[in-house]
Amino acid sequence: MTRQALLLCCTATLLMAQSTPSFDVVSVKQNKSDDPRGNANFPLGPGDVYTANGGHFTATGFPLITYIFFAFKVLGDQGQALVAQLPGWVNTDRFDIVAKTDGNPAKDTKDQMRLMMRSLLADRFKMTSRYETRQVPVFGLQYLKQGKTGPQLQAHPADAPCSTEIPTASGPGFDATVVGGYPTLCGGVLGMAPSATGRVRAGARNVTMAFIAKQLSGMGNLGRPVLDQTGVTGTFDFVLEWVPEINGPNPVGPDFQPDPSGPTFLEAVKEQLGLKLDSQKGPSEFLVIDHIDHPSEN
Repeated sequence: MTRQALLLCCTATLLMAQSTPSFDVVSVKQNKSDDPRGNANFPLGPGDVYTANGGHFTATGFPLITYIFFAFKVLGDQGQALVAQLPGWVNTDRFDIVAKTDGNPAKDTKDQMRLMMRSLLADRFKMTSRYETRQVPVFGLQYLKQGKTGPQLQAHPADAPCSTEIPTASGPGFDATVVGGYPTLCGGVLGMAPSATGRVRAGARNVTMAFIAKQLSGMGNLGRPVLDQTGVTGTFDFVLEWVPEINGPNPVGPDFQPDPSGPTFLEAVKEQLGLKLDSQKGPSEFLVIDHIDHPSEN
C-alpha cells in the first residue's frame, strides 16, 4: 500500500471513529437472577417508538442478542441468520446495561441510542461486524392489482396526529386505536388484542412499505427475507388479522381459541392488504459478526 493510500485509509478509520457517538457512562453486568423477563426504559424493537428521557439507557434481563438486534435494527428473517452464526451464550446469557450521555439533546433519540449501543458492543464485548449482500430465496412484496391497496392498508394522512412517544399512565395504552382500527401509536408494528373471533392482530401507522415488507417476514415466520417491490413511496397505516399456526414457532397461548374459518397469514396479506408475496431469488443484506467476546465485570 502506498503512503498516500495508507494515509487515506487511516484518515477514513479515524473519521469513522469520531463520527460514531458513544455513551459517557456505561455499566454492564451479567444478570443471574431467575426472572426471565427483560425490561427497558423504552421499547428496543425496530420501530421509532421512543420518549426522550435525558439520554439515559436502562435495560435489565435481556440476552445479548436483544441488544445486538436493537443496535443494528435487525428485522424479520435477518434475525434467524444472525442467531445461527453466534456462540450460544449470546442467546442465553442475560445482561443489565445502564448508560447515559452527556445530556446533549441531539443524542436523545432512538437512532442515536442505536449508534451508541454499537459503540458499547464494540468496547465492552469487542464485537466487530460488517454487512454482506447474498443472493438467497426471498419473497417479493407486490400489489395484487397495481396501485390498489386492500381494505386494511391505506396511505397515511399527512395531517393526522401521529406520536411515537410511549403512552403515559394517564394516556391511551399501546392497544388503543384510531378510526379504521389502526394503532394510536406510530412508527412501529404493535401487537394488538386478539379479535373476539379468534384471530391474532397487529398493526402500524406511518411506516414505509419497505418497513412493512421486512416486518412481514417475522410476523408470518416466512423463513426468508421479504423485499419491497411495490415501487411506492410515502408512509402507510395497516392492521392485519390472521389465524396463526397453533404448533408454529410463535405459540399463542393455551387459552387462544382459533377461528376455524379465519385466514392464514398469506391469505390475510392478500385479502386485507391487497398485497402478494412472490417467491423468487434476489439480493438481501445480512449482518455478519466476525468477533465477539464475553465481557468482564465492571
